[in-house]
Amino acid sequence: MKKTRRRITLITNLILVTAFTVVFAVSFFPQQALPIYGGTDLSAIYSGARGTNKVSFMFNVYENAETVEKIADLLTERGAKATFFVGGCWADDNGKTLKYLIEQGYEIANHGYFHKDHSTLNYEKNKEEIYLTGVIVNALCGAKLNLFAPPSGSFSDTTLQAAADLDYQVVMWSKDTIDWRDSDKAKIVSRATKNLTGGDLILMHPKSHTLAALPEIIDYCFSHGFDIVSVSENISSKITQNI
Repeated sequence: MKKTRRRITLITNLILVTAFTVVFAVSFFPQQALPIYGGTDLSAIYSGARGTNKVSFMFNVYENAETVEKIADLLTERGAKATFFVGGCWADDNGKTLKYLIEQGYEIANHGYFHKDHSTLNYEKNKEEIYLTGVIVNALCGAKLNLFAPPSGSFSDTTLQAAADLDYQVVMWSKDTIDWRDSDKAKIVSRATKNLTGGDLILMHPKSHTLAALPEIIDYCFSHGFDIVSVSENISSKITQNI
């Protein structure tokens, strides 16, 4: 048992050392900007294509691994999808939960490493926060990330450039449940469903009251003819519509 623990610790440390080494290299040798989805404009996406029947749940995750798994179980049971935007420091401590999400077929995306205000960061620091999270998640569960949701929705043109240089699309939201602040289940349901429109990206967090509100939100979506899809599927329809 001691040998196994030492081996796991050694492997984890090697991953971190490698990641930080690559981040250092990337910071000092910037790559040419390569926006994904074939786009040319550096901009954030706030919704999928309007006029479709697709909506998405996006969960920003820096806490509550047990609740994350319960949310995943509920969504699977109800036939709904979601995208989990994970913080790097959280992911580093919760590899088991990450693997569980992958096994359940959920999309994993990037929420920065230390939940920093990206609008205040220079190019190198923006790139470091995004890149390191991608490296850690890929090492832990094999997922290759290409969507980035800036913590607190705070970003700058520098963030957009750094993300594009790493082949990330910056994603915001069109509906915010504000569940990180308010624990009122009725408010969460209302904010998620009021005037719901195709293409909406609904922002949530892994809170117990959000878990309690999810069945009503899912029921509303399905009863009004919406498909609950991953963020990638939702925003890809918008890109296709604009081509």
